[in-house]
Order: sequence, then structure tokens, then C-alpha cells
Amino acid sequence: MKISIITSVYNNKDHIAEAIESVLNQSYKNIEYIVIDGASTDGTVGIIKSYGNKIHKFISQVDEGIYDGLNKGIRQATGDVICFLHSDDFYLHNQVIAMVADYFQKNDCDGVYGDLMYVAQDDTDKVVRYWKSGKFEYENLKKGWMPPHPAFFIKREVYDKFGLFDTDFKIAADYNFMLKILSEDETKVCYLPNVLYVMRTGGASNKSLKNLLQKSVEDLKALKNNKIGSLVTLFLKNISKIPQFFRR
Repeated sequence: MKISIITSVYNNKDHIAEAIESVLNQSYKNIEYIVIDGASTDGTVGIIKSYGNKIHKFISQVDEGIYDGLNKGIRQATGDVICFLHSDDFYLHNQVIAMVADYFQKNDCDGVYGDLMYVAQDDTDKVVRYWKSGKFEYENLKKGWMPPHPAFFIKREVYDKFGLFDTDFKIAADYNFMLKILSEDETKVCYLPNVLYVMRTGGASNKSLKNLLQKSVEDLKALKNNKIGSLVTLFLKNISKIPQFFRR
């Protein structure tokens, strides 16, 4: 099973090497690594190029944001499974992709997802929030439940069937996409109860009050697009995050 991992990056010279190393250090060998850069100007491109052919596909050109970059990566991907590693982030350990591939091979799943840890920007040993996903049940979508998208590994046939990210969404295209695929009865997803992914705090969706408000507006639009829930769902989605700050 080939796993395609996509990183979309723009001006992140401080952390891009750690993300790349996290992929290259995986014990699983049948990985296709794709990096899509939005024409960075801060030295990011030079760092990426220093890895040479260890990065299988590299594109650097102006894009329309992270989801446009991820869509470019999906179009380039040739793997059986597609996933994303954002440029601020890294996998918990070097067995993550091997665990996911093994889970796919032992279970009849269109997607496999796990848990995610948020860590402090300047101290990745400091856990700020622990997102424990739990098993999928359709009714929980109406209660604001959603697995963490970065820890979601999806077969390429799902993209062939449902299409790519809707770039009209600037912050919540991943939420819209997951609602779309999870509301389809034929999509079978499986929960791998392990932390797979580590994310630094301060991402696009929560780095400012303006972004938080925009995310709420887009989340509500995603719910309406997919005919799931209401304002109550959005409220439950937001408050469900509170226990994550106290769970370890």
C-alpha cells in the first residue's frame, strides 16, 4: 500500500524542516512525499530543495491558500491512501504510517483516523490539548463531533468520488469535506485509538478573533451545505473542545 503524504506550506522556514524530517524518518518505506509551496520568500524553498529527491514531488508557485495547495497535492498523488502533514506539525513517532497502513490492510475501511495532540509553539514537550476522537456514529455529527482532519487518512477513491476541497472555504474546507464524506452511508471509517499527530497551537483557525469568527461562519455554512444539524450543532462543536484542554 502506497501512502501519499502532502505538505502545503507558505513562509515557514522555522518549522518546515521538522515536518519534512517527521515524514522521512517514518519506518514505513512505501511513502510518496509531496510538498506544495505557495511561492515562499523567507528561505522556506531553499530548505525544501536541500532534501533533493527525498521529496518525491515539489511545486512552488503562487496559490490561493492552504486548501488550494492541498488540492494541488491531491492531483499529484499516486498513492492508495492520501493524508496531510501541515508545515508546523509532525507525527508522534516513526511508526505512525506503518500503524495506519497495517490498520487499513487488516480492516475494510475507506478512511482511518486517530487522536491528535496540540503542543505549545515554543515547547513541543508541553501538551496543551488532547483531542481523543472516539468511534464514529452518524448521529454524533449533529452533536458537533468530528475527527481531527490531520489525523485522518483517506483512500484516494474517496477523493475520486467526492472531489477535492471547496476553496470557497478559507478556514473550514476540511470540516465541509469531512461532513460530506461521513454523511454518506457507503463511506466506512475506522478509529485507530492512538495519538498519531502532533500540532502546534496557533493555526489559521484560531490565531485571531477574526479567524475564529470566520471559522464559525464557515462551519455553519458547511453544516447547511451537508444538511446536518443547526446552530445548536455549532454550539456543541465548540464546547466539546473544552474537555480536551484537561485531558492527558
